[in-house]
Amino acid sequence: MQDKKDLSNKVAILNIPGQEPIELPILKGTLGPDVIDIRALGKKGYFTYDPGFVSTASCSSKITFIDGSKGTLLYRGYPIDQLATKTNYLEVCYLLLKGELPNKEQYADFENKVVHHTLIHEQITSLFKAFRRDSHPMAVLCGIAGALSAFYHEGLDIYDPESRERTAIRLIAKIPTLAAMSYKYSIGHPFVYPRNDLSYAGNFLYMMFSTPCEKYEVNPVIERALDRIFTVHADHEQNASTSSVRLAGSSGANPYACIAAGIASLWGPAHGGANEACLRMLEEIGSVDRIPEFIERAKDKNDPFRLSGFGHRVYKSYDPRATVMRETCHEVLNELHIENHPLLDIATELERIALSDDYFISRNLYPNVDFYSGITLSAIGIPTNMFTVIFALARTIGWISHWNEMQEMEDSRIGRPRQIYKGKEIRQVKSMSKR
Repeated sequence: MQDKKDLSNKVAILNIPGQEPIELPILKGTLGPDVIDIRALGKKGYFTYDPGFVSTASCSSKITFIDGSKGTLLYRGYPIDQLATKTNYLEVCYLLLKGELPNKEQYADFENKVVHHTLIHEQITSLFKAFRRDSHPMAVLCGIAGALSAFYHEGLDIYDPESRERTAIRLIAKIPTLAAMSYKYSIGHPFVYPRNDLSYAGNFLYMMFSTPCEKYEVNPVIERALDRIFTVHADHEQNASTSSVRLAGSSGANPYACIAAGIASLWGPAHGGANEACLRMLEEIGSVDRIPEFIERAKDKNDPFRLSGFGHRVYKSYDPRATVMRETCHEVLNELHIENHPLLDIATELERIALSDDYFISRNLYPNVDFYSGITLSAIGIPTNMFTVIFALARTIGWISHWNEMQEMEDSRIGRPRQIYKGKEIRQVKSMSKR
């Protein structure tokens, strides 16, 4: 419920010909633009028209704030670059879920709970056999994530805070296991079970790349890089997938079904599939010498080619996550002794052009987080079809935090967007002989 202190004394006056003026309260948040409360319009027989909800606040939230014009991303008030370099992903999970960074004792307790929920019910492994080996890992993850509700019945009471927290812990812990299993299944390798002595990111790397044939040692540089990737993707306000989770959750659906809805929405190439598309674009360009050709194609309105990894629906300046990922990308390439990485050379030159060319500057087409994360994941050895799975793994904490916050809000209602109807007016059904 909106705090009274967030309400300003100002109102917007809507004048409609032939109608009495309608007063609409103006709500004020902690940061960001003021919001006009239009809930009274429905009672007056009017709706607003906002395709894509780009100018509509569907809820109030205390979790994440974005200022696209300034390139700002805050989790619970903390800048993303500080969180990515001064904390780890599990600390960020605690922050998003509970509102504050944990102290030493709180972190130890939280980590212990996550670690001891990484195993999945053994019968879940049999579900993988229902998928073809060449199934996209996102299809597998989406299906099995939704099926978790059939195995953890005691976590389905959405009105019980303890039940919701237990479910949140389970999802944070088990999605990496399912993600790694979806990869192993796709290549015909045996499943690798989690190890409680490894970090969150280290454990995922172990489950991805370990085999029964030889010992796998987690590289700390790669481990830190993956942890940062998880952190910068942990949440991003009311994006398509988070809105999908909230919309599904508004009906009272169980949390596992809601997370499956988020995974399905994230799979779209305009959302979570963007880093995969970016890597494929760099591969298509092939060499630095061919960049001018593709730049001209990107500027040509009649050419369907578009540069992936540039620009963002929200950010109108440099994506703050891209700054973190650029540094992390170089750390990984240096650690792996990849001095002349052709894709990085192309990416570096594209970035230089984008930051100096008036065409890109005037259109705010700055490199975004997908620009470097795809190269980093590829260098680590993660296949392209797993990129969006990694995104879903990281974003699970954001989804469940928003779902949990929604359950606590007194003014939450089932989502019911309206429309402008452009179909036929009322007409009568004729018998078949007269049609």
